[in-house]
Amino acid sequence: MRAGAVTEGDLLWTPDPARIAASNLHAFSAWLRRERGLEFADYRELWQWSTTDLEGFWQAIWDYFDIRSSSPVERVLASRQMPGAQWFPGARLNYAEHVLRSARPSEDALLFLSETAPLAALGWDALGAQVRSVATALRELGVAPGDRVAAYLPNIAQTVVAMLATTSIGAVWVACSPDFGTRGVVDRLAQVEPKVLFCVDGYRYGGKDFDRRPALREIVAALGSLQHVVHVPGPDSQDPSPVLPGALPWHALLARSALGAGQFEFARLPFAHPLWILFSSGTTGLPKPIIHSHGGILLEMNKLLHLMMDFKAGERVFFFTTTGWMMWNFLTSSLLTGACPVFYDGNPAYPAPDVLWRMAQDCGASFFGASPTYIDMLDKAGIVPGERYDLSALRAVMPAGSPVSPACTAWFYRNVKPDLWVATGSGGTDCCTGFVGGVPTLPVYAGEIQAPALGVAAQAFNEAGQAVIDEVGELVITAPLPSMPVGFWGDTDGRRYRESYFEEFPGVWRHGDRFRVNRRGGCFVLGRSDATLNRQGVRIGTAEIYRALQALEEIQDALVVSLDLPEQKFFMPLFVRLRDGLVLDDGLRARICARLRQEYTPRHVPDKVIQVPLIPTTLTGKRMEVPVRRILLGVAPEVAVDRSAMAEGAALDFFVAYARTQTDYALHA
Repeated sequence: MRAGAVTEGDLLWTPDPARIAASNLHAFSAWLRRERGLEFADYRELWQWSTTDLEGFWQAIWDYFDIRSSSPVERVLASRQMPGAQWFPGARLNYAEHVLRSARPSEDALLFLSETAPLAALGWDALGAQVRSVATALRELGVAPGDRVAAYLPNIAQTVVAMLATTSIGAVWVACSPDFGTRGVVDRLAQVEPKVLFCVDGYRYGGKDFDRRPALREIVAALGSLQHVVHVPGPDSQDPSPVLPGALPWHALLARSALGAGQFEFARLPFAHPLWILFSSGTTGLPKPIIHSHGGILLEMNKLLHLMMDFKAGERVFFFTTTGWMMWNFLTSSLLTGACPVFYDGNPAYPAPDVLWRMAQDCGASFFGASPTYIDMLDKAGIVPGERYDLSALRAVMPAGSPVSPACTAWFYRNVKPDLWVATGSGGTDCCTGFVGGVPTLPVYAGEIQAPALGVAAQAFNEAGQAVIDEVGELVITAPLPSMPVGFWGDTDGRRYRESYFEEFPGVWRHGDRFRVNRRGGCFVLGRSDATLNRQGVRIGTAEIYRALQALEEIQDALVVSLDLPEQKFFMPLFVRLRDGLVLDDGLRARICARLRQEYTPRHVPDKVIQVPLIPTTLTGKRMEVPVRRILLGVAPEVAVDRSAMAEGAALDFFVAYARTQTDYALHA
């Protein structure tokens, strides 16, 4: 990114005493001292206790946030074994009930806007009434605890209502964003056999209308388990009439159940009862249907959003996401804190690159989150939000979704405001939380994630399974978390679950990210370990390559892979997308290679630099290094990747054609 030399580890911001004293983390620490007789010198000591005395820490979270069970709880943790840890046996509770318990009567529960609809609000009273009405209607339709209810919905208020209604009666929520293609939706939903589907017939993105009626007909035809389809009229609905013959209109669902909702009762469920199913990206095979539990998410989100994110009742909080990404679940769960989540449906750069910052001003957002890719786009467009908008309410920002460079961290202080908590985070769909992230009482250093989250025993392991400091290793978690998955849907013997996380280090969760921890506890997530580059036996994180390239103004995006060839040879191509109108020439190639050699080592220099029209990414903006590598090694494209899981399926075309030639491989070999 441009301007202002900044290097990794530069001190960028320190919270003042007043901010520390006002933090939820400070209040929790005071409660531990008063109620438990526990006192900690600093965050590091508090974290150490939280990851070693699991029973003491999670009981404190339960008590501090007044988690309510309709039956006696036997103990905190019946088994610490991973996988298979058993949390709070005997408990019976409900996630949605706790969300609605946070209601602030006569205040806004959530805000929402789209490319065509202005900023609007849904109050707590209306939210509760609609949830109870839809939940009652679902019961009348025969939906029982454990049944799956699916959504093909955008970022609108009705999606939040439908999720809370589903989970309030013990049914299991599963969602796909309507920008998913037919195959992507069927690959996911067919695995879990939903009984009900909530859907819209279209959406708008980047000023263009997308009619999803043909896709919906195919999806419904492919899901033999469906008994009911509910048509939700989104702000950009193509037709007010039902999208399919026999589909129930949303308004009729509300009206049908209004009378019966007055005596509504929540389903109180065992701690491990399925809450929702999230899917892995599906870029390298059939997406994994990951089951999360009522109790695990309830505990984890209370801890994460109150203590780590410092959300407060009445504040407006925003993260740019779609309904198919775990960050939607994160944002919706902010209701547990009494905060008011803000949902945006549309292109974050339409009709102008700064549309989200205008929204932040208009709603008085205290928290703003987006991907580093979005921040890089703003930087290259020369957008300075702090000069254009009143962001006086903004206290914190969170770049998340891919590795964050020192320049990206510094961008916020130069372009947004100098007194700002940059709470960089990293976690995963797998546990639906952040493993490492912001701590409101700690300083912010350039390119550095502040610390592991409370309760998360995150470490870097070398190949021998030993914890290392100041070395790049595998991100592992050495103690169980309540929000670790209950399992994968359909994986009856647990084999696929064990193979995914526990095969390399038995009894230890291996997340699949390259990870480094420094001596002060700062963390660095350096990209997926299965995309690690191997040059003559030396492992290189792809994030190092991308970080170095950010200083070159000509490069808009890049992707690098390493191919193992016969006779222990290697070929490492670097694919670059240049800014509009530019052409890769020998001079730019030389500067790219020189920078990589200067910033890192000769091993970081690619064997060839190749210009491409588009870089393949997932719907959430992550570079698709592994599928590209597989295609270049001869795997059929339809096997290597599901194009409906991509932001732009056409981005793969260049790589498919390039793989057919294999000229560069042959020359190098």
